[in-house]
Amino acid sequence: MFCLRRFLFSPRSCQFRKWSSDPFFSQLNKCTNEDQVFDLVGKSKTKLSEKHVATAVDILWQFQKKKPEALKKIDYVRDHPHFLILRILAENKIESMNNEALVNMLYNLLRFGVDAHDSLVEEMVMEGWRRLDSLNMPELSKFALSLYEQQMYHSPLMGQIAEIVNKNLTSMQDTRVLSVLMISTSGVISQSFRDRLVHRAECLLDTVNPTPLNHTRRFVQFLRNVKLSHRPLLHKCNKVLLQHVNQLDVDNMALILAFYQSLQFNNTEFRLATKQKLVEMMDDCTSPSRFTRLFAALAPMAGPDVREKLIEAALLMADEFDHHQALAMIETMQEMACRSSELIQKISSLLLKYLDSYNPTELARVTQSLVILHFPNLDLYNKLQRLLLDCLKVNVIPAEISMLIRTLSMLPSSYMDEVIVSRIDAVLPQCNLSDLSSFAVAIIKWVRRDQSSRKSLSGPYGTLLQKVNNCAYQRLQKANDLDLLLEEMKYVSGEWFEEVLLDYVVAAFQRLKDQITWTNVVEFSSFLIKTSYLCTPLLDRIAAVTLQDSDKIYNSGTYSLLLPFAILNYDPPQSEEFFKTCIGHLSLNLGCFEPHLLVLLGFALAIAEYFPENLATAIFNVDFLAKLDVQLETLPDALNRRVRLRLMELNRAVCLECPEFQVPWFHERYCQQLQRKSGGGLSALHQQIHRLLGETLGGSHFAKASVLTPYYYGIDFECILDRNKKPLPYVEQNVVMAELETVHWGQDGQFMGRKGLPSGAQRIAVEFLDSKAFCKNSNHLKGEVAMKKRHLEILGYQVVQIPHFEWNSMELSSKDAWMEYLKKKIFAEV
Repeated sequence: MFCLRRFLFSPRSCQFRKWSSDPFFSQLNKCTNEDQVFDLVGKSKTKLSEKHVATAVDILWQFQKKKPEALKKIDYVRDHPHFLILRILAENKIESMNNEALVNMLYNLLRFGVDAHDSLVEEMVMEGWRRLDSLNMPELSKFALSLYEQQMYHSPLMGQIAEIVNKNLTSMQDTRVLSVLMISTSGVISQSFRDRLVHRAECLLDTVNPTPLNHTRRFVQFLRNVKLSHRPLLHKCNKVLLQHVNQLDVDNMALILAFYQSLQFNNTEFRLATKQKLVEMMDDCTSPSRFTRLFAALAPMAGPDVREKLIEAALLMADEFDHHQALAMIETMQEMACRSSELIQKISSLLLKYLDSYNPTELARVTQSLVILHFPNLDLYNKLQRLLLDCLKVNVIPAEISMLIRTLSMLPSSYMDEVIVSRIDAVLPQCNLSDLSSFAVAIIKWVRRDQSSRKSLSGPYGTLLQKVNNCAYQRLQKANDLDLLLEEMKYVSGEWFEEVLLDYVVAAFQRLKDQITWTNVVEFSSFLIKTSYLCTPLLDRIAAVTLQDSDKIYNSGTYSLLLPFAILNYDPPQSEEFFKTCIGHLSLNLGCFEPHLLVLLGFALAIAEYFPENLATAIFNVDFLAKLDVQLETLPDALNRRVRLRLMELNRAVCLECPEFQVPWFHERYCQQLQRKSGGGLSALHQQIHRLLGETLGGSHFAKASVLTPYYYGIDFECILDRNKKPLPYVEQNVVMAELETVHWGQDGQFMGRKGLPSGAQRIAVEFLDSKAFCKNSNHLKGEVAMKKRHLEILGYQVVQIPHFEWNSMELSSKDAWMEYLKKKIFAEV
């Protein structure tokens, strides 16, 4: 009876006491279930006032709130004849209701699933709009939430509510009211208002103790809604959630983990705590709805044994999944790279049955998951294609049209017909760069699939692609807001972006570079990283903003700010001061970084030849590595593999460049495992170079291909010259594993050399450098390639690099020219 007591002792209770002499209220107070309320309504329907109606509906909802999900009677109440009587009476008495009764009535009707287009709901929304200025903040928040649940995210009414919130923001002290209003108005707020809301939420989290879990979760949801990974607020929310993690149910854990993933926020402590709780809850999640939420939250971060149990349970329960649950399952299976063909087959059969129930966005999600899982069911793909085309024919929203066309291009038997061409033509002028990218990617896929058009792009494919290109160029030329441009570019990538658009994008960013400030420098730097484009004015601007406002940039942003300089092998003006500032920021906050991020930071600094001793000490100790191992178990597989590789590379860099740190080399077995998995022979180009190299040196026995060095660097070719620069025959037993043990360091940490070579002989490492070794727009070597050269030289190699643009140039178009080139490289440069 807690909820009912809360109702009786709410601010309305004063009014309730005044009505205590009213027989209806007296009898209503004695009701213990829905049927008793309905009996009372049936007997008194001709005498019910607006207060009676509102109170009866409120009590009906209180009954549902107290029940577990499986025992709720939402459908029963909504479809009951006497509930219809209450709705009719309410519609006739809307103007008589006070503000609180009006807002509560609307909220409760939506809880019972009354349609948003129902005349009563529409009338109550209009009445609430008329009374907007007279609603207090709790009433306004409940009204706004009701509009949000009707998907009125961008309505003028929601805009007016946002204006009221803006005027009253500094006086708000209630985290429930603020969090609800933040979520509800998230679709209509400006950037400056968004920042004020975030600041207010931070202030309340600092002063309101304890902050209820639901309020905290809504703050995180707001950040997800506005696509803002604001680390200070996220960390404060995470701290509250961790304190009360034992109170979280499956629904809330699944939601929060999904929000964190969307915001690219990885907190080891929270993931481990929720993982443990979810594993404990596995046996209790016996309903399809609870199980699918558990599966979505737990499966991607579970170990093999738990995953196997989840898959077994899913197979037993699959026939009970509805269309929403089937979609959630296939998306989670895609995320976890599920290999259970039986479960994929089972869920796909359900999807085929439910396809007619999905909206366009859901159809796109289904298609993407099935394609990524490589599920071969032509019937399912054919039906998907037909439904997607039907949606495309009637859709007028550019973003949805681009989504549908991109999705259609994924299907194995799709092709570009007149419907697709006409829909693209119709919306091109309204499209942003993300939409245009979707069109371009789809057209290029169809070009490659359609053999008849591969010979020429002068037909319909070429004409349409040129239109898309022109629209993109024009949009970039007109761009005048850096933040909006960054938002449009967030999901643009791939071949079309790199080959057609990248130069224009960089030119637009250079034009707007004065708009790079501490508020967007991390996001801008992250974008620049994925381009591999060396634009020194933009990099200089990043460095200048970092130096000017380093105290305002949150800790985790340090990695994104350092990375482009490391990857692109570029030192900005005031380079020492820039790196010193970033390292100082890092050193002061070492304990605040997630373990995996600390490893990635260490590797980025190592590329740039910076080795803070406190960072190396923090990473290479048993406690940290144990903590990292635990965290890696909860991370997505791709990130897990990347962090393990970077830890090995950082270990190697520290051993080679800072032996005085006395960090042991402990990646021998890991490197051997990588070597066994790699396999593969020489490419045709490498075979050509190997053959010519042998002829240049006097025989194939003077050159060795695919050599492993100490510390497991792989080099394309190795040869040995004696003190007179004459080739020595390659001695098999001196290679690979035997040689891996022959690196010697002096007591002072200086490299002493390697055994196994005649006096004065020199090992030569010959490396072919393809386009990936250079910045996108120049012949400037990337940082990792420069680091490898540095390390090979420490290991005693003379490094000869063969850039692709030299080897494939017009000057080197004959065997003699290639051999002369190799001779000059090896004998003249060494």
